[in-house]
Amino acid sequence: GLIGALMPQIIGSGLSKRIQEIEKKYGKSDLRTALTISLEVVQEKFCKFDDKIKAMEAGIRVGLAYLTMGVVSSPLEGFVELKLKKRKDGKEYFCLMYSGPIRSAGGTVGALSVVLADHIRKEMGYYVYDATEEETRRMVTELYDYHERITNLQYLPSEKEIFFLVKSLPVQISGDPSEKIEVSNYKDLERIETNRIRSGACLVLGECVAQKASKVWNQISKISE
Repeated sequence: GLIGALMPQIIGSGLSKRIQEIEKKYGKSDLRTALTISLEVVQEKFCKFDDKIKAMEAGIRVGLAYLTMGVVSSPLEGFVELKLKKRKDGKEYFCLMYSGPIRSAGGTVGALSVVLADHIRKEMGYYVYDATEEETRRMVTELYDYHERITNLQYLPSEKEIFFLVKSLPVQISGDPSEKIEVSNYKDLERIETNRIRSGACLVLGECVAQKASKVWNQISKISE
């Protein structure tokens, strides 16, 4: 019902019945259930979408809605959009656009939304994000600017942690400009749309991926044994 507000074709498509079938195998609220159902949505097993990007976007939203029990707006308003961008070699990678309402999903599920998106990326044959030195430093600057000039993050990663995450994540964490204030440095970058501070990107990288890394790793480790 939540996802149907944005994509009415998914209502009555058999999605809920299929979720119940998968839960019999993995259990309720299991990450494997979310990963399975999100990929099946992408494969258009329930309904058709205008194009491949919309299908992949829908898959991420459905997985996120499942993990949040369909009770918060983050699958619609927190995860804003999936963009395909070009690596330096011309191959396409995933750029995930977030906004402030992703906070309502909670840190762990916010981080798992990145895992869901990366699972879809891998299965659909897209390449990993090749973060540049400038893009990495932009995220360091932006998180510290957000923390010091907008509002305190629950968890502010160290510069070393941010470098590690941005360079290691196979998808780009980005978002729409949310503040009037511009970042203090590393402006006018080709693959970052705005010079203004992006609350969604800061929240996902800081309060989700960095802060909840150990919890996310525990979940992933259990299902990949």
